[in-house]
Amino acid sequence: MKQASLLVLLFVGLTTGAAATEQEELASLRNRIGSLQKELERTTESKSEAADALRESEMAISDSNRRLRDLGRRQQNAGDDLARLQEQSSRLKKDMRALEANLADLLYAQYLGGRQEYLELLLGNGDPNQAARDLQYYGYIARNRAAWLSALRGNLAQLDAISAQLKQKSDELTVLRNDAARQQSALEQDRRIRQQLLQRISARIRLQNREMERLQRNENRLSQLVEKLARMFAQSNASPFESLKGKLAMPVKGKVSNKFGARRPDGAVAWKGWFLRTPSGQEVRAVAAGKVVFADWLRGFGNLLIIDHGKGYMSLYGNNETLYKQVGDTLRGGDVIAAAGNSGGNEDSGLYFELRHEGKPLDPAKWVATR
Repeated sequence: MKQASLLVLLFVGLTTGAAATEQEELASLRNRIGSLQKELERTTESKSEAADALRESEMAISDSNRRLRDLGRRQQNAGDDLARLQEQSSRLKKDMRALEANLADLLYAQYLGGRQEYLELLLGNGDPNQAARDLQYYGYIARNRAAWLSALRGNLAQLDAISAQLKQKSDELTVLRNDAARQQSALEQDRRIRQQLLQRISARIRLQNREMERLQRNENRLSQLVEKLARMFAQSNASPFESLKGKLAMPVKGKVSNKFGARRPDGAVAWKGWFLRTPSGQEVRAVAAGKVVFADWLRGFGNLLIIDHGKGYMSLYGNNETLYKQVGDTLRGGDVIAAAGNSGGNEDSGLYFELRHEGKPLDPAKWVATR
């Protein structure tokens, strides 16, 4: 017994230690990503681009949407629990009504048949066979009555417990609904702030969107970020990404509005990925399994999420309205990771999507099965 206790304590200690180590590694990873982001801001040119004014409001919108989605999921779970408890309560009440009816029938039958004492049946001068049958009948009645009464008591106890759980779930649902209402109000306020900012700086953004140097700076900034992330996660051993070439699903339902490698309309830089036109709020999905290594706002790309797929392969998802995942999250292919939008000062709503290997852009057309 003592050895078993020691083994249990050792197992708990190891499990707790492993969880603590995992949390420490995640915190370290996020700190490294944060430091990298600050380093990029320090080393890149132009600190006063118009799109930077949108950073706080667009990140706030992303955070509010993520919290709303989480609250919605929790509300759904609480609602399901509430419905299950109500169903249990209804079944118990139905069972109790049936037991009460059986008891009533039994008592009524006893009343009609009259009541005879056991001693009178045993010592009476009547027919012994009839007496034996009567005694057996009374024994049957007594056993059934005891069983039904016991079942009723048990059902009453269960009903009390379920009633308490129902109240708890109902209170929890009320709290969640209030939280969701407050979060929705905060989201609307964040959107109003962003709209006001856009109205003030839209002319400057349009002007900057035509600047060759600004586009080149954005591209260099993204390239630096991806290269440094690739070096940081060079030892990743995820499942081979190469085998998925030509089989990847589209990250979002939308239309590709450009060709990889073609010059942008202003002739400044070539497209390193796809811009997929789609309405704001459209679900964005991971094209393959991997780990989130970046989930933040980046100048020129708005709310940007980057997934490491192992062996130097990464996928990038930019201009999102909402980022649902955070650095360190492990993903499966097809997981919802974001909602498309036009963050970063983009005029059109959609998703900017790239694939890279060891920092070098890959043509999505060769990897994604568009049909």
